[in-house]
Amino acid sequence: MPSIFSRIIARELPAHILYEDDRVIAFLDINPVTIGHTLVVPKSERVNALESAIADVSACWAVIQKITPAIVKTTQSEGCNITTNIGEASGQQVFHTHFHIIPRTTGDGLSLWPHTDVSQEELVFTAEQIRSQL
Repeated sequence: MPSIFSRIIARELPAHILYEDDRVIAFLDINPVTIGHTLVVPKSERVNALESAIADVSACWAVIQKITPAIVKTTQSEGCNITTNIGEASGQQVFHTHFHIIPRTTGDGLSLWPHTDVSQEELVFTAEQIRSQL
């Protein structure tokens, strides 16, 4: 079954489209974190950004660079978060590659991820383990 994003691309579902080209579509999130929260989606349906073709991810990034200044200016934001989720544990709800542009202002009440105390030994061990998987 096509994802909700594929259905938007096919115009089976409505969306507030901000940008579209042959590879990418960008539209306002209907459940925004902040006003102006935008989703940038490759038209090629893959589960997440790690499964997508590099060309599709690159095309999304080019669109992100193009539209983010307009989003920040329009929403009078001081910055933004640009993120993607990989897997359900990360909060991914739609299993079609997409990137979030979330406008931010100082004191908007949104928190960033909590930080974990870790020792240098743990960092060394973790780095070694990751490198061994490459």
